[in-house]
Amino acid sequence: MFQLTATPVSALADEPVHIRATGLPPLQMMTLTASLKDEKGKLYRSKAFYRSNEAGELDLQRDSSFGGDYVGVHPMGLFWSLKPEVAFGRLLKRDVMNSPFLVTLHLYDSVCFQDSATVEPKVSQVVQRWYSSPGTQRVQIREGCVRGALFLPPGEGPFPGIIDLFGGIGGLIEFRASLLAAHGFAVLAVAYFAYEDLPSQLANVELEYFEEAANLLLAHPKVQKPGIGVISVSKGAEIGLAMACFLKQVVAVVCINGPSSVCHFPLRYRDLAITPMATFLERMQIDISGAVSLRHILDDPRDKRNQHRVYPIEKAQAQILFIVGENDASLSSREYAQQALERLQSHGKSNGRMLVYPGAGHLIEPPYAPLCYASWNPLFSIPLLWGGDPVAHAVAQEHAWGEIQKFFRQHLVQTSSKL
Repeated sequence: MFQLTATPVSALADEPVHIRATGLPPLQMMTLTASLKDEKGKLYRSKAFYRSNEAGELDLQRDSSFGGDYVGVHPMGLFWSLKPEVAFGRLLKRDVMNSPFLVTLHLYDSVCFQDSATVEPKVSQVVQRWYSSPGTQRVQIREGCVRGALFLPPGEGPFPGIIDLFGGIGGLIEFRASLLAAHGFAVLAVAYFAYEDLPSQLANVELEYFEEAANLLLAHPKVQKPGIGVISVSKGAEIGLAMACFLKQVVAVVCINGPSSVCHFPLRYRDLAITPMATFLERMQIDISGAVSLRHILDDPRDKRNQHRVYPIEKAQAQILFIVGENDASLSSREYAQQALERLQSHGKSNGRMLVYPGAGHLIEPPYAPLCYASWNPLFSIPLLWGGDPVAHAVAQEHAWGEIQKFFRQHLVQTSSKL
């Protein structure tokens, strides 16, 4: 009798699942598929072809896929290889508190090339992937100018505090903040355009807005003093770097694939105003998928004419961790991080370091999230190329997630910790 098990069947989205099948015909080719629908009903699918062993068993921790969306031994391959049915989709969990993503696993006793309603799976299993843990509290933030959501772990705390910033997608993105809260951090996901009464389009970056958010988080009775962290990606990573340079409340910053200078929009902070780097749209490159790579459109930050646009990282008191995907198709992120570190070193400072991930793309997210190779972006109204090799990107996400948490525990936890 065919049996398909997934252990645990319900878990956090950043936890691995052990998939096994038993009761199979010995030494027979099988097809395993995974599918999920996001909250808008958009479908994501993956598949892989395996052979059962002599005992009629299949174990994804041990057995190699012969083909499909990946090849080799990849216990979580069905999850990170999920692809949108409609091109340029990006899988994002919006309601992180009340419902999981439901991933349906199907097992077929032959090589199935096409997803067809006429072929019935031999056995199925539904896996729940949650983005918050029991006891986590979500607090809607509408204080002063700040708009966002604060995630607090269960217990009295105090907990190390982190601000979470995404990029040009806009709105309020909460899934990374809620997952970090499941690991013992108090995390404020901050929106800065295209949300509630905030500007619908990003026109400039007002650093005082993010200073207000930092002060708000630090003043919370469940947030540990004396400083907070920032986790940031893409445009958010530029803002995270600016916070490291100018805000003393910020003591640890993770910048995932961001620039080292002011880009696309002016930055303002008190009496400081910095105009952005020049952009050269004629340098954009169109991928075979139809998505556009913006990797080469920015002016050179090393040019003397642009020095006032480069963030003065030597002023940063914060520890800074640059996370870089070498296959980033959106930014020359490794070069920018390297230039920032060289500038630090030239001033005799050593409060920055870089993790480089070969083959990883721009959107490095928590473990087992599908690679988003390209997606629509409201800032540009065209599909943008993010890049990344699926296997290498999955390896990067799993490793980086652990390093991020270690980094924040090292630099935010002042005394004995409950983490």
